[in-house]
Amino acid sequence: MRKTMMLHAMSVSVSLALVGVSGVALAAKVPAGVQLDAKQELVRNNGSETESLDPALAESVGANNLTRDLFEGLTATDADGKVMPGVAESWKQKDPTTWVFSLRKNAKWSDGSPVTADDFVYGIRRFLDPKTASPYATTYGIFLLNGKEAAEGKKPTSEVGVKALDKYTLEIKTPYPVAFMAELVSNNQLGPQPKAAIEKFGKDWTKPGKLVSNGAFMLKDWQVNSKIVLEKNPQYWDVKNVQLNKVTYLPVEDGFADVKLFQSGENDWVYQLPPGTYDKYKAEYPKDIRNAPMLGLRYYGFNNKDPLLKDVRVRKALSMVIDRDILSKKITADGQAPAYSVIVKGTAGADVTSYDWAGWPMAKRVAEAKKLLAEAGVQPGAKVKFAYNTSEYHKKMAIFAASEWKTKLGLNTDMESMEFKVLLKKRHDGEYQIGRNGWVADYNDATTFLALVQCGNDQNDNFNCNPKAEELIKQGNQSLDPAKRKQFLTQATKLIMDDYPALPLLQYTVPRLVKSYVGGYSTKNPMDRYRSKDLYIIKH
Repeated sequence: MRKTMMLHAMSVSVSLALVGVSGVALAAKVPAGVQLDAKQELVRNNGSETESLDPALAESVGANNLTRDLFEGLTATDADGKVMPGVAESWKQKDPTTWVFSLRKNAKWSDGSPVTADDFVYGIRRFLDPKTASPYATTYGIFLLNGKEAAEGKKPTSEVGVKALDKYTLEIKTPYPVAFMAELVSNNQLGPQPKAAIEKFGKDWTKPGKLVSNGAFMLKDWQVNSKIVLEKNPQYWDVKNVQLNKVTYLPVEDGFADVKLFQSGENDWVYQLPPGTYDKYKAEYPKDIRNAPMLGLRYYGFNNKDPLLKDVRVRKALSMVIDRDILSKKITADGQAPAYSVIVKGTAGADVTSYDWAGWPMAKRVAEAKKLLAEAGVQPGAKVKFAYNTSEYHKKMAIFAASEWKTKLGLNTDMESMEFKVLLKKRHDGEYQIGRNGWVADYNDATTFLALVQCGNDQNDNFNCNPKAEELIKQGNQSLDPAKRKQFLTQATKLIMDDYPALPLLQYTVPRLVKSYVGGYSTKNPMDRYRSKDLYIIKH
């Protein structure tokens, strides 16, 4: 999944009062006096080939960009990142662990059939079913009553806390108070799924001509490693407010190739500028440059099961010698801030932690790191293996890290570049030693980042586990006092990070070029989520 105005999770209510929310989802807010172009078509680079268009299986930012256009959950987020109604017109928290969502009666699938509460029950159960093998199952399952147990195959999905009270009313029960539920269910992993199409076509249901969706767009064409084309969905309940008729997503991984397409007019939206080029393109394209901080973390994962890296002293040494200030200011040079924790600035629910050595002079850090490696029996000349997905950005960062490890610790790094979906599989399968990774918040709460380092979580590719921290997280989540919850989660974060399960590097910004005629793009979006429903092309 990835700006100056941060989302705020609702504070946990200690009363049993009803919390009601309702409203109309407004799309593509075209300012008065703005003339729309006759051709409402957008081309945007998505960074890589998507691993899936199945919302239950979508894991990467690119895949979720696409499913956000194709599908719509109970809620959604607008261009500024604010939660707003989706299929649900309103919702209320009946008690600390019960939420009720009232669905709009005019929501339809692209085949014209109505979207009902049963579609959400089916979708959530399928998402959590171990047979589906969703990489997000335990990540979100922990927020649903019996959800984690179902994802682990310990309970049937029929016991998950989701129920259709009637055709247009959905009840969700949680194992403990989840104050950010409205934000959480904007993610399509917890959205509706078209049972008839899935049962009819099986794994082929996401192919053109077979995919039935309920979002503002439908799948028109999918040419692997070339493009994915979406067209406006005439059955969408708010179609009259959707301006774009066609959206083409490109899977270009090379940042320089991406910029060349932009310069030639073949691409309206650069996924991310190559490292070190931000100032250059800012001067060259002042009207098209876009950049803002976000709730996201760039980090390197350590395979904690690896014979070399299972020793915490080795992991600590590798982390200590990376000069994040130089990485930020000289290598990426695009406004990203150094990071020393899995929690980034602006995250609700926990404080940002750091390491005592972060303020030491580098010479002292290197001396301590060398001592740690010697104690662990690692000699100069030893090799580490680093896996990253093909991208000039990731390559340049990897070369910097390898140089730090070589010049300061005498370690040699073997670097292996691969397609993103290949890297995803290698990380999940534990077939790597050190791997490039990154995370953008799915909702604004500490638990979205803690998922990366929690015992048994699908997103924990480090394979680390700290039982004491798990207990603190459990106590925090069960607390009705926001201050105490924050204290518990902060303590848990510190405990986990002191185990050095991963190497945090930078807090994301997304420097890119977007044509000035693309309306609706906001730099106040903390998770870099842009629905094509909210965009439009200005006459140019």
